[in-house]
Amino acid sequence: MAGPKCTLKAESWTQKLEAVTMSKQNVNALIMNWLVTEGYVEAARTFEEETGTATGVQDLMPTITDRMNVRQAVQNGQVEEAIERVNVLNPEILGTQGELLFHLQQQRLIELIRAGKTQEALEFAAEVLAPAGEQNPALLQELERTVALLAFTDPQASPVGNLLGLAQRQKTASELNAAILRSQSQEPEARLPKLLRLLQWAQSQLAERATFPLIVDLATAQTTDSS
Repeated sequence: MAGPKCTLKAESWTQKLEAVTMSKQNVNALIMNWLVTEGYVEAARTFEEETGTATGVQDLMPTITDRMNVRQAVQNGQVEEAIERVNVLNPEILGTQGELLFHLQQQRLIELIRAGKTQEALEFAAEVLAPAGEQNPALLQELERTVALLAFTDPQASPVGNLLGLAQRQKTASELNAAILRSQSQEPEARLPKLLRLLQWAQSQLAERATFPLIVDLATAQTTDSS
């Protein structure tokens, strides 16, 4: 049985946080890593000029624009264009990753449904996605959930309406972006989001043992009060 929690006052906790130092060089490296991974080429070059922080992938800088064009196409709902672009960039990416290709085709199905092309959507689901679903129960479940959008007069207000949201496009775009990065022997995700997830995990672990000002807004570092 766990013992009583200790309480860390806000003032004491703030002092402990302020005592932790991180060099400007390390902070700049995190920022540069995020800019390069997310594909902000011009921002990365400007940041390099202003801070002297190397991109770390100088030889791959020209390909970042191509990678971002692929990602932007998905985010704009132009999935066919994205598939064409990634095949030009590296045809092995989709040729060897069936689940990724399924998710791109699933996104294409979502865009057909969004456009009100019901018959075309049904035919596309049956001819392109159903065969993959038959071989993988998890993918079949995703397909059924997507096709369920057609059963509602107002799909966006349905229980599966989140599939029509921009977050779904972003999710698919991020999956494709990570695959391209891996094919170039780069980290598939920027380090900063990983560190933020680690922070949230560490907070949850500590919260089981102590009461302290929790960070409730990562963007502003706003905390709860533990006075």
